[in-house]
Amino acid sequence: MPVITVTQINRYIASILKNDRNIQGVMVRGEISNYVRHFRSGHIYFTLKDQESSVKAVMFANSAARLRFEPEDGMSVIVSGSISVYEREGAYQLYVNDIIPEGVGAAVAALEQLKKKLQKEGLFDIAHKRPIPSMPKKIGAVTSLNGAAVRDIINVLTRRYPLCELFAVNALVQGEGAADSVCRGILKAEAAGCDVIIVGRGGGSSEDLSVFNTEKVAYAIYNCKVPVISAVGHETDYTIADLAADLRAPTPSAAAELASPDIALLYEKLSVIERRIEKATVNQFDKSTDRFIALNARLSAQSPEKRLQLTGEHISGLEKRIEAAYLRYIDKLERIFAENTARLDSLSPLKVLSRGYSLVYKEDKLLISSESLEKGDNISITFGSGGAKAEIKDKW
Repeated sequence: MPVITVTQINRYIASILKNDRNIQGVMVRGEISNYVRHFRSGHIYFTLKDQESSVKAVMFANSAARLRFEPEDGMSVIVSGSISVYEREGAYQLYVNDIIPEGVGAAVAALEQLKKKLQKEGLFDIAHKRPIPSMPKKIGAVTSLNGAAVRDIINVLTRRYPLCELFAVNALVQGEGAADSVCRGILKAEAAGCDVIIVGRGGGSSEDLSVFNTEKVAYAIYNCKVPVISAVGHETDYTIADLAADLRAPTPSAAAELASPDIALLYEKLSVIERRIEKATVNQFDKSTDRFIALNARLSAQSPEKRLQLTGEHISGLEKRIEAAYLRYIDKLERIFAENTARLDSLSPLKVLSRGYSLVYKEDKLLISSESLEKGDNISITFGSGGAKAEIKDKW
């Protein structure tokens, strides 16, 4: 028996497997585990298993690039490929050409995976949602200008809010290049100074709406600096654009209503506000008038003219008080003078003399007795009326 090498054994087994049509172009059902994608090479490595067995699998970059979703551990799939031997390790493995998620289509799986990815990256966070302006001056609409969506938006805005400016940007909403066209439209509307942007189209099949399920459009909406309303014409399913937008509307017409106030309601509010302003103005005018009157009174009371008037009145009062006090004082002095005059008059020697008495002087000295007189003394006698001189003849 000849001696052969390990390499020869592996190559021989590989040739047998390669020529066995039963394991070439097979479809195998199983669950993915140990999934690894090498980003440098682009190759995918994983284990395909069922309840009892497992087999290693590899999908080279040229095949992996055609996948519309990213395989994950635990995913039930059906893979197509061939069985061969990895000669360096002497292990047989499944060389995969395609992977189909079991139970759902690849497009659905890819969509769900993209939703999870974008949600993880925060594109759907409520905290990032911005309020729609209540009275926008310019509303942008990114949609096909040949479709019914833009006409619906124009009709609604003309009826509800003719005060605003509509900035419509033509964009492809399906087919090749649609995602890039929508993204450019969003940037153009944003650069034009729109206060809010409506992005969408009318209804259609899932394939028709696929542009609004792309990562590009999701990021264009998320990174837009003004609020975005998604308006994809479908009622039940949410597209990725709906999840990324600040507000979702089921149709373009509904989006136009959400983006604009009703002018009739605005007129009603204006009427209410006008009445409130009028009432507040009257109240404020009344308060201001009362305050003006009070301040004017205070100003008048504190003005130099008023103070001069008050000072003059005070001086006049003082003058009157002084005059009255002076008169009272004069009256008092006159009474005292009269009383003293009366008393003085009653005690006056002249008054005594008028009653029959007289005054006797000796050498200008009033005599009160005869003891100081001698015979032959000359005296002067003063009567109540007139006087006389006499010589003393005798005394007693």
